[in-house]
Amino acid sequence: MPDPRLGPLDNDTLAWVDARMPELSDWHQVIFDLGETAWREYRSSNWYIERLRAEGFSVEPGSGGMPTAFCAQWSNGEGPTIGGYAEYDAVPGNCQAADTRERPREGLTRHAGGHTDPHSALGIGALGGFLAAKAMMERHEIPGRLKFFGEPAEKVRGSKPIHAARGYYDELDAAISFHPFYMLPLCNTVRWNTHCGVAYAMVYSFECDQPETWLAQANDADSPIAAAHSAARAPGANDALVNMYQTSKSLREHMVAAGCGWSMNEFILTAGQATADNLPAQLAQIQYLMRVPTIEMAERVTRVLDANAAAAASISHCSWRRDWVSKSRHGLANHALADATFAALQKVGAPRFDTTEAVTAARDIQRSLGLEPMERPFLAATGELIEPRTAEAELRKQLPDWQEHFTSDDYTEYCWHAPTVRLYIARPTLASPAPGYRYPAWAMNALGGIRATIDPMIACAAKTIGLSVLELMTSNELLTAAQREFEQRTGGGIGGDNWQAPLCDYQPPIGFRWPEYITTERGREWWIPG
Repeated sequence: MPDPRLGPLDNDTLAWVDARMPELSDWHQVIFDLGETAWREYRSSNWYIERLRAEGFSVEPGSGGMPTAFCAQWSNGEGPTIGGYAEYDAVPGNCQAADTRERPREGLTRHAGGHTDPHSALGIGALGGFLAAKAMMERHEIPGRLKFFGEPAEKVRGSKPIHAARGYYDELDAAISFHPFYMLPLCNTVRWNTHCGVAYAMVYSFECDQPETWLAQANDADSPIAAAHSAARAPGANDALVNMYQTSKSLREHMVAAGCGWSMNEFILTAGQATADNLPAQLAQIQYLMRVPTIEMAERVTRVLDANAAAAASISHCSWRRDWVSKSRHGLANHALADATFAALQKVGAPRFDTTEAVTAARDIQRSLGLEPMERPFLAATGELIEPRTAEAELRKQLPDWQEHFTSDDYTEYCWHAPTVRLYIARPTLASPAPGYRYPAWAMNALGGIRATIDPMIACAAKTIGLSVLELMTSNELLTAAQREFEQRTGGGIGGDNWQAPLCDYQPPIGFRWPEYITTERGREWWIPG
């Protein structure tokens, strides 16, 4: 039934999402089951491209030189251009079926990719919102243009810095970024002042390309080949990587001062290319990803890592190089757009996880973990809204006064090209049965795939995004206020005195040995055979 407190456009938007939810639910299951990881989301991106074309969008595949990215556009005449995006990269080692017990998806091992946040629902929620806005623009004859991006490799902060540097966001009048809730108090709210910080990611490669010159002596001339497998050999790439790893761990506290909530993670891409013979490993690669409040801190950490790489290479008889994966900027607030989007969320209300099906699934998970099923198994905050200023005040309690940015996500790239809002909608999250208890990762991942538990979040996100896009399309006052604030914060808009230019000065890092699904004589499998 239409809500008498809302106007015809709002009610039509909400009704459209409700009517299309069976399709949105089916679409989400497709992306969830594909579980493709960073830079290798071929089937997922192709699905979006085909879907958007079927919905009337023109689509540029491979935008920005990234094979799994896209840029889709639809126009209903002269009017504002509003941007949004889907993410669809999963995480290696998190392969979980949409089930209430721990098990991988069919035909795979737990080491394969799986959705954790889940980006599968992020993308479909955003798509649903933009399709709802498109339908209303047609029905109510609202002029304007929609730009919807496919943003791969968010887990390594991959695509958005590249799209930004290549001008894809420059035509936007405003942008909407959505992410499922991942930490309190950012649940069913929007970010206010403290937006995400800077992220740098890079791959260090070590190569032992002249092992024969290790400890070479003049009297070796008569014996160019080692006489025995016990002869000393060059340390090689594996040793360089291990030295880099250990040195960077031990020097971590000397990179950035403690107390600002920064982090650095690493993973090894290759296995060293070693053989069973008396030969050193030729190639080894390690990726680092840091999350810091400022660009200056990121540059400082990079200098230390570079020094560590040079030292590790020197003592291991290797050469080294650094290749960028990401350099993303910190975020920029926009209160006008934040207020408007939260007002849209208030019209929609928090997602409801209290249906019989959702509660049954949650209790089944608790039972499978040996817990006593709870009467109210979901975290109470997932069913409540929190006003942005209140959420900001709670968030600031854990941060020093000087720190302006916290955590990282590359939506921040949009912030420097158009007024941007960051929306958080609650994902299904189990309440702890006792203080300090933490559920295993598979339980959270499963809730992100089970229809009864994840669909309420998708519906809430789609409705809120749809209403927000339409408000921007129809309210010149809101759009003007948002753009005026953007110009004030940047010192004059794009290129202004306080504007931060894109940091990306590298090509898409698609050529590395990123984890992926492969097809062999054994069939289609994860790159680490089960």
